[in-house]
Amino acid sequence: MNSLLAMPEESLTPAQEELYSWLSDYIGENHHSPSIRQMMQAMGLRSPAPIQSRLKHLQEKGWITWKEGQARTLQLLGDMFSGVPVLGAVAAGGLIETFDDVQETLDLSSILQTRGLFALTVNGDSMVDSYIADGDQVLMEPVQDPSRIRNGTIVSAMVPGSGTTLKHFYREGPVVRLEAANESYEPIEIDATLVQVQGRLLAVWRKA
Repeated sequence: MNSLLAMPEESLTPAQEELYSWLSDYIGENHHSPSIRQMMQAMGLRSPAPIQSRLKHLQEKGWITWKEGQARTLQLLGDMFSGVPVLGAVAAGGLIETFDDVQETLDLSSILQTRGLFALTVNGDSMVDSYIADGDQVLMEPVQDPSRIRNGTIVSAMVPGSGTTLKHFYREGPVVRLEAANESYEPIEIDATLVQVQGRLLAVWRKA
């Protein structure tokens, strides 16, 4: 079963994440959205109000589209994709070498067919607190001007001779800090001239 976890600007509360994950699994299995009553049963709720509230917040945060009062119109944003190449693997632990050959493609829709999009497979658990797990595939947008990357953006960055890693990006004068989303990992601090930012994160594709 496949589920797509989009990565909008705003993260989810535990209750919202629980519902979103269940919706992703349900739609992946049944190819249509569930009713409010089915969502209530899955979440162990007796009233539709909490479900409607969570759906409204998911929509406001950019994770779903939904017409209030019409549960069957619910759609996960970005769940129709086509033709983005998986270029290799990216480390989310230590640094590893990336692959040059295209091994497979993600099925991505025209909604995100921006020129140059590519995907990488995540190896490691250093980004788990940003909802990116080992084995996930990340959809990346090429970075044309690294000087315009906002601090905190999740990027794939290459250190020549060491490999590529997926981390939060911070620029502090002449130094770049690549910071994990897992307190078990120390930040990587290197001279900015030695870092090549390959792309910024657009979405995460999870195979479950």
